[in-house]
Amino acid sequence: MKWEGGRESDNVEDRREGGSGGMGRGIAGGGIGVVLIAVVAMFLGLDPSMVLGLLGGGGQPAPEPTSQQAPAHRPPEGDQMAKFVSVVLADTEDTWTGLFKQSGSTYQVPKLVLFRGAVQSACGRAEAAMGPFYCPGDQKVYIDLAFFDDLQRRFKAPGEFARAYVIAHEVGHHVQNLLGIAEKVDAQRKRVSEAEFNKLSVRMELQADCLAGIWAHHANRTRHILEGGDVEAAMTAATAIGDDRLQQQSRGYVTPESFTHGSSQQRVRWFRRGLDSGQINQCNTFQAREL
Repeated sequence: MKWEGGRESDNVEDRREGGSGGMGRGIAGGGIGVVLIAVVAMFLGLDPSMVLGLLGGGGQPAPEPTSQQAPAHRPPEGDQMAKFVSVVLADTEDTWTGLFKQSGSTYQVPKLVLFRGAVQSACGRAEAAMGPFYCPGDQKVYIDLAFFDDLQRRFKAPGEFARAYVIAHEVGHHVQNLLGIAEKVDAQRKRVSEAEFNKLSVRMELQADCLAGIWAHHANRTRHILEGGDVEAAMTAATAIGDDRLQQQSRGYVTPESFTHGSSQQRVRWFRRGLDSGQINQCNTFQAREL
C-alpha cells in the first residue's frame, strides 16, 4: 500500500502514555468472560455499549474510571505505526469530505484515539480485547495498535492494507452515524428480540464493510494507493473475522442466529461491492434480499 508521504490527520489523540490497565471495573465485568466477548465482538464492533446490549447487559455505559486517563497528545514523530494510522485517517477524511460535498452535505471528521490496554469513551469503558470500535457518543474511533499484531499473527491477515481496512470500517460506522443510520438501528434494541437485533447488527456491520470498500475505491482512483496483493490482504482480513470463522475456531461449531457481524463470505462480498462500485447507494444492506 502506498501511504508514505501522505497527509497526516490532525485528529489523532494518543492516550497510550502509561497505559490504562489500572482503571476501574471493566466493560467485561459482571461475570462476562473475555473469551465470550472475543466471540461476540472480537473485531470491528460498533461500540462497547452496543456489545453489552447484545450480551444481555442492557447496553448501559460502564462506571467512570477510578483513575485518570492518560492525557491526549499527538503521537511521537518517530512512531511509524501511529504515522500510518494518521495518514490512513487523513485519506478517509479527504474521501468522505468529497463524497459528502457531492451530495450537498458537510462531512464532520471523527477523532481517532490510540490507547493501550483499556480506555474510557462516551460509550463506556472498553478493553483492548474488544478490538477497535467506534463510539457515536463522542464520534471517535478507538484503536489499540497491538490489535494489528493480532491481525497478522492470530488472524493470519498481514499487510498494511488489511490494517487500513480496519480503520476504514470503523470510519464507515462514523459515516453511518452522520447519516442517522446508527441511531435508527440502536433504537430497535428494546423493540425487537435479541435474534432480530442480531440480524440488524449484521446488516450494520456489512454496510460498514461496504463503506470501507467505497473509501478504497475513491482513494485508489484519485491517489493510487493500491499495490499488488493489497486487495487480497483486505479479503483475507474480512474472511478471517467472519462470525462463522470465529465461532468455529473458538468453540468448534457455528450458530448463525447469534451472528452480529456477518459470515466471512458476506463480509468479503460487501467490501468488494463497495470497492468495485464506489457508490453509496450500492451499500444498502438493510433492503438487500440476500446478504
